[in-house]
Amino acid sequence: MHHSKSASCFHTPALGKEESQSTKVLTLKVMDTRVVIKATSFIILTIISVPANLVVCCAFLHSYLIEAKLLTADIILCHLAFANLMVAFTRSIPQTMAALGYLNLFDDVGCKVTILCFRAFRGLSISLTCLLCVYQAVAISPATSLLASLKMRIPQYLLYIILFLYLLYYFSSITSVLNAVSSLFNNTIPPYTLNLEYCFVLYKDYSSYISMGFGIMSRDLVFIVLMTIMSGYILILLYQHGQKVKNIRSSDNSQKGGRAETKASRAVVILVILYVVFFGIDNIIWLYSLTILRVAPLISDIRVFFATLYTSACPIVVITTNPKVQRKLKLMKMKGEVQPTDSSTSTV
Repeated sequence: MHHSKSASCFHTPALGKEESQSTKVLTLKVMDTRVVIKATSFIILTIISVPANLVVCCAFLHSYLIEAKLLTADIILCHLAFANLMVAFTRSIPQTMAALGYLNLFDDVGCKVTILCFRAFRGLSISLTCLLCVYQAVAISPATSLLASLKMRIPQYLLYIILFLYLLYYFSSITSVLNAVSSLFNNTIPPYTLNLEYCFVLYKDYSSYISMGFGIMSRDLVFIVLMTIMSGYILILLYQHGQKVKNIRSSDNSQKGGRAETKASRAVVILVILYVVFFGIDNIIWLYSLTILRVAPLISDIRVFFATLYTSACPIVVITTNPKVQRKLKLMKMKGEVQPTDSSTSTV
């Protein structure tokens, strides 16, 4: 994301033909290297993000079709995977195409819709991660805690909570993308423009740009703080549970239940840590961009990379830690191995 305050020109001293040509060659090599690294990075993100999130969504949807029921955490994870999938479609894929040289992907309406969906689903990604963290903290909290009253209320009102989050992020993102366009007049970037390479978002003045950025950051920071507090609470409960297990021998069933809750809680904490790290890097770079006249393309590329990295990291954590998803994958693998043998025996 480029923050352009002026179309500045740079003047260099007169150089000889050989020096001028060598300078141009060096500049082209640096640009080519950056473009190759950028394109490769976003291709890798897309290759991981799209199939992995599809696997998570399909696993939970398949469970729902067969069992006609999903656990509260499973519903949240399914919506989270869908949000991450949409972030990949509306940011990672266009960014990959732009890095490969395909810049005119959308018209003005397409730019507005794409940026609106990206901002809405990126916001949903963080809020659903927060909701998952809060629910997991509530689920493992003792009956005497203040959170005990939420154990029944969150599952009861879950769909209303998720619907509220969808509406919140869509309506709060509409005004910020009204000035999104697909191209600029005379190919010059005016002041206070967000350059996404495949689209541009124009702001009338510096205060509009600042207020937009701080508004989004403050909104996301509320969820970051809440999930950080809940993650700390989960870690405390896990530590207390570990101390009890050492001193008290539980039955096999309770041990299995405890192990399942512990694994789920650790997975949630991992997701929160990843999001906090990526969110921190993203916003540190954005704050840095406010202090300089023109952001270097490499710095901007790093920010966009970390802004979309969670869409690839999240489904990997879910696939490697969620028993239900793992069972579905094993079932699919077994079916794939059985079908060829059946067809071969039938032809003999």
